[in-house]
Amino acid sequence: MPRLIDPPTGGALDLEEVTARLDETGVDLGDEASLAHAAHLLAGLARNRDFLPDRVIAELKASFAGQLELSRYSAQVFLLHRSPRGHFLRANLWPAATDAVYAASGAAAFAYGLPHDHNFSFLTTGYWGPGYISDYYDYDAEAVDGRIGEPLNLRFVERSSLSEGRMMLYHAHRDIHSQLPPERLSVSLNIMEEGEHIPWRDQYIVDLKHGTIARRPTLTQAEMLLRCAVHLTDDGKDVAEQFAKVHPVPRVRANAIAALAAVEEGNVRAAVLERGLHDRDARVRDDCTRWLGL
Repeated sequence: MPRLIDPPTGGALDLEEVTARLDETGVDLGDEASLAHAAHLLAGLARNRDFLPDRVIAELKASFAGQLELSRYSAQVFLLHRSPRGHFLRANLWPAATDAVYAASGAAAFAYGLPHDHNFSFLTTGYWGPGYISDYYDYDAEAVDGRIGEPLNLRFVERSSLSEGRMMLYHAHRDIHSQLPPERLSVSLNIMEEGEHIPWRDQYIVDLKHGTIARRPTLTQAEMLLRCAVHLTDDGKDVAEQFAKVHPVPRVRANAIAALAAVEEGNVRAAVLERGLHDRDARVRDDCTRWLGL
C-alpha cells in the first residue's frame, strides 16, 4: 500500500514559499532526501488553514481564469502550481455521497469504486475533512505483462481514510486502491510527478472480483489523432504504418494497428490485425488476438 509518512513538525507555510522552494530544488519522490524535503513543505502547507479558502475565493472572483487551460484533470481538481521542474501541486475535492454534486455526477466522476493504480508517484496529505476511504492492495508490476485479463496476484493490505494531517506516498505501478466517498466533503493536497515519459506508461483499472487487469485507460493525444488521420488521408495511414512497426511504446503500436484495421474490412482487416500477433510485446499480441476474436 502507499507508504505512510509521519508528517514533519514545524509551522505553517504559505503557498508562494512552498512553490518557490519546490521549484528551486525540484521533486524526486524516489529519492529519500527529496521526499523528506517535499514532505516538510507539504505538511507546512497543510497546516496553513487559510491559503486554500483564500485561493478558492480569489479564483471564483476571477471566474476561474486559467484553470481550464492549466488543469488536465477533472472538475474536482484545483491546480495550485505547475512547475517547469517536472511536478505540480494540486488540491482534490472529494464529495460525500450525500452531496448534491455526487447525486448529479455519480460515483464514476470521482473515481469512487474504480480500483486502479497510477503511472506516476505522488505525495498526498489530508487537508480538510475526514478524507476519502480506500481499500489498499499491493501487486508486483515487474511480474506483470499488462495484458487485459492478466492476474495481478493482489494482496489486500487495509481499509483506511486520508484524514486531516495523514500523509502518504503513492508508488507508481505498485499501489492499487479502490476509493469510497468520505463521510462529508473532504480535501487533499498532492505533490505530483509530471514528465514527458508518464503518458507513455500504462495505468491499470483492476477487476477486484477476479484480481485481474480490466482496462488500460491511458491514451495520448497522438493515439487519438491516429484514429482520425487514417480516415482522412493516405499520409495518416503512412504515419500509422510507421508507428505500428517501430514506435517504442507497445500500447502505441497496438493502437496504430487498430487504427489501420478500422479502415479495412473482412480479410484485409484480419490481415492487418494478424501482423500484431508477431509483435515482440505480449500486450500487443494479446490486444490483436482479442480484436481478431481468437
